[in-house]
Amino acid sequence: MGQRGRAPYDLVIFDFDGTLADSFPWFLSELNAVAARWRFRRVTKEEEPLLRSMSAHDILRHLRVAGWKLPLVARDLRHRMAMDIERIRPFPGVHAALCGLSGAGVRLGLATSNSRDNARAVLGDDTLALIECIETGASLHGKGARLKRMLRACDVPADRALYVGDEIRDAEAARTAGIAFAAVGWGYNSAEALRHTGPALLFEDVAGLVAACAARSLQVGSGSVQQPAAGARRTPR
Repeated sequence: MGQRGRAPYDLVIFDFDGTLADSFPWFLSELNAVAARWRFRRVTKEEEPLLRSMSAHDILRHLRVAGWKLPLVARDLRHRMAMDIERIRPFPGVHAALCGLSGAGVRLGLATSNSRDNARAVLGDDTLALIECIETGASLHGKGARLKRMLRACDVPADRALYVGDEIRDAEAARTAGIAFAAVGWGYNSAEALRHTGPALLFEDVAGLVAACAARSLQVGSGSVQQPAAGARRTPR
């Protein structure tokens, strides 16, 4: 907790895919089918670790995806996920983690480029009911604007908000919105790749996030949180 028992953040916003939902294995299994339909470069098994080290922009360039195809590819992926939703589950402990924060009086948000229906199908009504503010369907590079809108809607200043995500573009979105970023290393980008973005917090396993949330504390040094590299943006107290 922060000074005088106050939680370090009033609003914690979560990404969905790769942060709350274990969807990366499904994404890899579907990527080449999507590539065949929209005529961009396929990915070999040996390239999969490389993808986890790259930003979304670099991945698109690597796969030679034309910019005009992005909305079509994103829509196709969301549709395929809806058809295959039973294969995707939340990471163990997600509901307990969100309950821990909510019980501490922290307001929760969800910002994702996925659809609300897919988020509801994976997380369930009980978990989704804990989340006050939800922004779905954001474009690949449009999360920063969505985060700003969520701050206005919740009437929370930027220095009292935290965005939790698993991708380099999540760090970029948090920077655009002027809020702190907590990286999780079990999703689409590796922990090492995310460390280079200078997050305020870095969780290398789900257990670390669950422990911090159960302790009602998201701040540097709590639970198994890894301290960021020198010069990284620190968590406000």
